[in-house]
Amino acid sequence: MTASTELPQGDIRLLETDTARRLLAANLPARLAFTAADGTPRVLPINFWWNGSELIMAGFAPSKKARMLRRHPDVAITIDTESAPPEVLLIRGRAEIHEIDGLAPEYALAMNKGGDEAAAERLEFLRAMAPRMERIVLRPTWVGVMDFRTRFPSGAPDWMKGA
Repeated sequence: MTASTELPQGDIRLLETDTARRLLAANLPARLAFTAADGTPRVLPINFWWNGSELIMAGFAPSKKARMLRRHPDVAITIDTESAPPEVLLIRGRAEIHEIDGLAPEYALAMNKGGDEAAAERLEFLRAMAPRMERIVLRPTWVGVMDFRTRFPSGAPDWMKGA
């Protein structure tokens, strides 16, 4: 594997770094940023599942979110920790919406990441109630990773980077 410090921000191979892998497997919400119908920005927390090449999120159909994403499919995702120093994964790409009958398998996988028994009960309830879901699929075209130890924002001052 290429050392993460050798890869520039934007390189999708950053998804193979330890930091990215850890964040993609963690029981954390993604923050999905997109453009609303009125042209203003929106950010929503959303559960996700990483299948190795796509970030998959889901919602119940029909939704305003899916209508807006169909209209403006360019999105940005942030997955980050609250600890200090934080770890941050940034992903950009175009969202594709696919409607499916029943509960999206990736929705269930994302809900079960934490191993919470309440999630299993909620999923059973939703399986019985949800006739359709919208799978939001993102294939990364740009990736950034920051761990504030070896990788910093490009605009960080030299003193922060130890330079």
